[in-house]
Formats: sequence, C-alpha cells, structure tokens
Amino acid sequence: MNFAIIIAGGSGQRMGQDIPKQFINVYDKPVIVYTLESFQRNSCIDAIGVVCIDGWHNVLDAYAKQFNIDKLKWIISGGDSAQESIRNGVFYLKDKCNPQDNIVIHDGIRPIVDDEVLVDVLDKCNQFGNGVTSLPYNEQIFVINEEDETSTVKYIKRETLRRVSTPQAYKFGKLLWAYEKAFSENIGIKGSAYTNTMMVELGEKLYFAKGSDKNIKLTTKDDLEIFKGYLTAEKDKWLK
Repeated sequence: MNFAIIIAGGSGQRMGQDIPKQFINVYDKPVIVYTLESFQRNSCIDAIGVVCIDGWHNVLDAYAKQFNIDKLKWIISGGDSAQESIRNGVFYLKDKCNPQDNIVIHDGIRPIVDDEVLVDVLDKCNQFGNGVTSLPYNEQIFVINEEDETSTVKYIKRETLRRVSTPQAYKFGKLLWAYEKAFSENIGIKGSAYTNTMMVELGEKLYFAKGSDKNIKLTTKDDLEIFKGYLTAEKDKWLK
C-alpha cells in the first residue's frame, strides 16, 4: 500500500504572517488543502497522515471535511524541527504499515504535485527501495574563495548536480529503521537535515525520480505570488 505523510508542523516565520503559512488562504482555499488535493485525487495513494502544528488540528480536520479530503486518516502532532515532525509521523505508523509499504513524505507548503511526479516517485521506490524528486541544476555554481569571500576561483560543473525536494518515497521498514537509528545516535537530524540527507549520512543510496519546476516551496510572500500565477495560468494549446 501507499501512504503519504504531509509535513505541516512549522510556524512559517519567514512568511511574516499571523498564521502558519500552510493555512494561508489563496483564492479562498488554504495552501494545505491544495497540497492534500494533489494526493487525494491520485489513485496510487491509499491514505494520508498530516503532521500538523499544535493548536491547528481541529482547523485542519474541518478543512478536510469541507473540501472532501476523505483520504486524510491521521492528524499527528509536529516536533520542534522538520526531522522531529517526520519522525513523529513515521513512528505513528508503526502499527498501521507493513515493512514493504511505500511512505511518501511531502512538504505541506509544496501545493503543486503533478501526478506524473508522484507516480514516478512511487515507481522508483518499488524498483529500488526509495525515490526522491529531483531536477537538473540549470544555474552556474561557484565556490566562495576562503581567503576573500567577495571572490571565487572555483566552480562546480552543473551537470554533476541535482536539486532534490519532496515528494520522496521510502519503504516503511527501512524508513522506520533509519529514524530509530538517527535519533538514537544523533545522525542526520540537526539543522536543515531532512529524510534524504539523513539517509545518505546513514550510508544509504538514493535514486532520482522525476521533478517539476512547478513544485515550488512557499517560503516567502513572493512565492505566494508565483503560486497564484501557476493557478491562473492557461496552457498554450500549440505547445508540444
């Protein structure tokens, strides 16, 4: 079976609003609902759990009922960091999942999840044991000069780089093992660490799946405007 864990445990301070950014309304619909709808309409997903910031559980439950998100089965309390929140979600599923079930982890503030991206992540997980959304890096990357931070003498070939985000999928047995080990041994759980970086620190090989430039993370007010643009954009029929 395929389960989704949506991470919506943050307060969104960088957005500078009075409510968590996952609950900001865009065209009369909260951001988190757009995210949930992407998983609701995908036939591959059997059930959804949301790791939600405390104090907003009832609000989320009400929105799920209002917008007919009937795949939402569990609302779980978040932690003090992204990794703690993901751990809480994984541990909550201990008595609900089998080791070979696929667990898709996704940021609640990435509201545009194309079906082909989600399907490919799951396909890679079934094939290799995991799958992480990725895209080529199209900008030039230069390394700061240690002797003069205003200059550079070294660059990284962009052909060797990939941008990795969510959704990402893992077999539940491996995922549970990884979070138990990481938190007991303090591996890959600090700072900006996430499931993918933790897995690499634990010695696991990751496998790239399809990505999409529309899969933006809503961190600032400018990101919200870009999201609105995607929602209202019309595709040119003549484009292949």
